[in-house]
Amino acid sequence: MIYLDHAATSPVRREALEAMWPYLTGDFGNPSSHHSLGESAAAGLEAARRTVAGVLGGRAAGVVFTGSGTEADNLAVKGIALGAPRGRHLITTTLEHEAVLASVDHLVRVHGFTADHLTPDEHGLVSPDELAALIRPDTALVSVQYANNEIGTVQPVAELAAVARRHRVPFHTDAVQAAGWLDLDVEALGVDALSLSGHKVGAPKGVGVLWARSRLALEPVVHGGGQERGRRSGTENVAGAVALATALAAAEAERADVAPRVRALRDLFIGQVLGAVPSARLTGHPQWRLPGTASFVFAGTHGEAVLLELERRGVICSSGSACAAGSDEPSHVLTALGMPAALAKTAVRFTFGPESTDREATLAAEAVRDAVAAVQGLQRTG
Repeated sequence: MIYLDHAATSPVRREALEAMWPYLTGDFGNPSSHHSLGESAAAGLEAARRTVAGVLGGRAAGVVFTGSGTEADNLAVKGIALGAPRGRHLITTTLEHEAVLASVDHLVRVHGFTADHLTPDEHGLVSPDELAALIRPDTALVSVQYANNEIGTVQPVAELAAVARRHRVPFHTDAVQAAGWLDLDVEALGVDALSLSGHKVGAPKGVGVLWARSRLALEPVVHGGGQERGRRSGTENVAGAVALATALAAAEAERADVAPRVRALRDLFIGQVLGAVPSARLTGHPQWRLPGTASFVFAGTHGEAVLLELERRGVICSSGSACAAGSDEPSHVLTALGMPAALAKTAVRFTFGPESTDREATLAAEAVRDAVAAVQGLQRTG
C-alpha cells in the first residue's frame, strides 16, 4: 500500500506512543486531584504545555489543550469574538476549513455578527490589501488559515497579521495543516491565536491545541470545571497532550531535512502526473504550497471513481477534506476559486508524509495514469 493521505491523518509516531504510555498506566491520575497521582499527571501536562510553547515560540500560559483541531478553531473564533467588546464584525476567507466557516456562521445567525470573506485568486491566495480595505472600527477578529487542507496553498499570514495588528484587530490562523511543514513561530508570524491538531503530526486522534495570547479575552465554548485556566473545561487528556507535544517537537526537529526532501518528491510526482494524464490540472498555488500536497482535477472523470480505481491499485488518497468525505457536493474550496461544480467533483488530493519515497511517488503517478484512463474509458462506454 502507498499511503498518500497524510493531510487526513498521519501514522502515530513511536516516540509519541512511548511518551504517552506512562499516563495511561502508572501516572493515570486526574491532573486536578491534590494527591501524588494527580500531581504526577499535572506535572506531565505542564511539561507538554511547555514543549508546545517552545515549538510555537510563545508563552506556555497561552497553550490550551482541546479535543481536536476543530474544537481549537471553534474556541478561537467564537471565544475571541464573544470575548472582545470591540464589535461584531468578522473577516475570514471563503477557503477556510468548515470548523472556521461554521463558527463564523454560528456567530452571524445566533449572536448578530456580520462577516466579510476575503476573495482568493485562481490559485487560492488572498490579498493583504483587500484585508486592509475590509477592516472596520467594529471588526472583532480576522481568521485566515495558514495553509489550505485541500489544495495546499500557503497564505501570506505574516503580511495579513501585520495588517490586522496595525488596526488593533486580533488575528487567528488555523495552522493544522502547516504543522511539521512550515515555521510555527507565533512572534515571527505576528498572530494572536493559532490552532493545531495532534493527529496531523503523529499523535493519536482526539487532541488539539489552541495557542492564544494571554491578553486576549477568550469566552469558553465548553463550560464546567474551569480547567485550562478557565478557557476550556473538562478533565484534560493528559496522555494525548503528552503525545501531541512529543510528536510536534519531533516534527519540528525534522522539518529542515524532511520538508525539502518531500517537496522534491512531490514535484517529481506532479511532473509525472501532468506528463502522463492529458486531462490533469494542478490546483492550488504552483509555488506557495505545502511541501507534501499535490491536488488535481481530472476532466471527464469523477473523483470518487478515480479514488476507487487508485485503491484497487494500492494507492490511498482522498477527494479533498476528510471532514467532507461522503458528500456529493463539490468542494467549497474549488468553487471559491471559480471552478465549475462539475469539474470540482473530479478532484483528487495526494498528500505525502515524512516516510514517503521517490519510488512510491513514481508508482503512484503510474497508478494515477491507469486509474484515470480506466474511469474515462468506463464513462465513454457507459
